[in-house]
Amino acid sequence: MGIYLNPGNDLFYSTVTYSEIYVDKTMLISFTNKCLFGENKEICVSRPRRFGKSMAENMLTAYYSKGCDSRELFSKFQIAQTPDFEKHLNRYNVIHIDMQKFLGRTKNVHEMLDFLQKRVLKEMKQTFSVIEPEETSLIIALEDLYGQCEEKFIFIIDEWDSIFRVHRDNATAQKEYLDFLRDLLKGQPYVALAYMTGILPIKKYGQH
Repeated sequence: MGIYLNPGNDLFYSTVTYSEIYVDKTMLISFTNKCLFGENKEICVSRPRRFGKSMAENMLTAYYSKGCDSRELFSKFQIAQTPDFEKHLNRYNVIHIDMQKFLGRTKNVHEMLDFLQKRVLKEMKQTFSVIEPEETSLIIALEDLYGQCEEKFIFIIDEWDSIFRVHRDNATAQKEYLDFLRDLLKGQPYVALAYMTGILPIKKYGQH
């Protein structure tokens, strides 16, 4: 169990256990299960702040991640009554990233992407011995891992649009970031599902 790779279910557990009000949104999982591996496997959700986006991401992480056993945690919710509940429960490699946190710890987008890759790769190298110790590219590591082991991943990305809010006038930084996201997710055989959330309206940024 890692922080970014195959996290545990602690955050979702705290929400459903200690919150005074919790509304069952687990049927979102039924929807994402139908999107796995298909042509609609890339999902981007744009909603206002305090809409429950992070809670939904923590729920999806708790359900899919190999890093925990969430059967009992979900047993009292609607998703447990669906035919595919057991089929996908804690069966996948999950990479969960909060872009805002990485951006807040670095000075610019280039530094942020470098730091992000180092942190995720550190956990991946501890889990998958086939990744070369000197590898510094997350995308190449994922491609090589799929080529050798056919490992697939679910990507859950929070605050994906934070770069456009912080660096709203820096077109070069925006392009570098979008190039990274495109290369990481678009058309990659190792992607089982990509679920991203943000608060800005979804739009076309240049060629992306």
